[in-house]
Amino acid sequence: MSTAPADHAQLDPLSLKQTYTSSHSGADLPSPHIPQMSGIAHPRSSDPITGGAGTRVVTNINAEEKKKNEGAVKPMKTRSLDYVLRSGLAGGLAGCAGKTVVAPLDRVKILFQASNPQFAKYTGSWAGFAAAIRDIKRDEGARGLFKGHSATLLRIFPYAAIKFLAYEQIRAIVIPSHDKETPIRRLVSGSMAGITSVFFTYPLELIRVRLAFETKASSRSSLSDICRQIYFEHTTPPSTGAAAAGNPPSTASAAAETVSATVNKAVPRSGIANFYRGFGPTILGMLPYAGISFLTHDTVGDWLRLPALSQYTTIKGSEAKYSVQNSKRLQLTAAAELFSGAVAGLVSQTASYPLEVIRRRMQVGGAVGDGHRLGFTETARKIFLERGFRGFFVGLTIGYMKIIPMSATSFFVYERVKWSLGI
Repeated sequence: MSTAPADHAQLDPLSLKQTYTSSHSGADLPSPHIPQMSGIAHPRSSDPITGGAGTRVVTNINAEEKKKNEGAVKPMKTRSLDYVLRSGLAGGLAGCAGKTVVAPLDRVKILFQASNPQFAKYTGSWAGFAAAIRDIKRDEGARGLFKGHSATLLRIFPYAAIKFLAYEQIRAIVIPSHDKETPIRRLVSGSMAGITSVFFTYPLELIRVRLAFETKASSRSSLSDICRQIYFEHTTPPSTGAAAAGNPPSTASAAAETVSATVNKAVPRSGIANFYRGFGPTILGMLPYAGISFLTHDTVGDWLRLPALSQYTTIKGSEAKYSVQNSKRLQLTAAAELFSGAVAGLVSQTASYPLEVIRRRMQVGGAVGDGHRLGFTETARKIFLERGFRGFFVGLTIGYMKIIPMSATSFFVYERVKWSLGI
């Protein structure tokens, strides 16, 4: 009596298949019937070789992880071209918005600072400011309040774009991590950003000031006329020594004057260099202005984001779509952001205003008097002799009226545009 059927029935189906295949390799025999076992998943012909339901589970997991990663916050590198372009666009729009809001105030402030003869009588009072506005509207129309504004926008867009994106880039280098963020580093970052922007856009600022300085509608100059006038202006150094006093010059003084004349001929007194007139005082003024402006804005913003105030001053869930260096900051409310920018403008304007007055006087030096321009020291001395210490703060009240809304608007637009652009 044979026991083979019983032994064969107890064999594992998979072992039986392997034995059958190996013992009949090369033979064209039908595959044996393998009974289906409950709980065992058999691969389909459409499944990968790794087989069946297991592959489908792995595929589903990968799809879920991919979907989750796509929705996660992606850090954007500060030095990437995408970030530079977005921050530059936000800065340019912010600068244009701020300047447009205060264009009439800016026109009057320039006239006061530069001691325009027609408006000198109005300086020093609110009534004088209103009278100056009235005179400009009467003589030049409402458009006169925006005279030079087109040149302002042409200058301010690249200026503000460079300033804000330079601040972001320099700040990322000077302050590589949160634990190294100090007031001094913020001040240095802002100052360097301001200097960078001024260097590239200063000629446009000089042209804008010249356009705004003109007050007679009958003698308006075109942009080309202004550029030509600036280019051909020259400086003749004042006579000194015996000749200046009307005495016959000695041999020594004559020799000194000959050397001086030779040096003056060798040093260019006109040309492209004229478009950078007052550049030195501008740099000196920009160091405290831009540095203190960014420092104050960021510091006040930090205060307004403190836990005790954040529930009233921040927008919940407003983290940027793309975080920079994995640092998330809640957006301030409109009122809080405007307040932060206003304080920044107030503090920075006070610190840098005397240097701004000197710069304005130097910029219009060739448009008044005998057409000769003065240096920084000579201009400062002349201002002091004319009006004393208060002369360095002429128009500061109007400066506050201008800088507070301009700074508030600029920082507000900048932060909101950055937010909308995902940075």
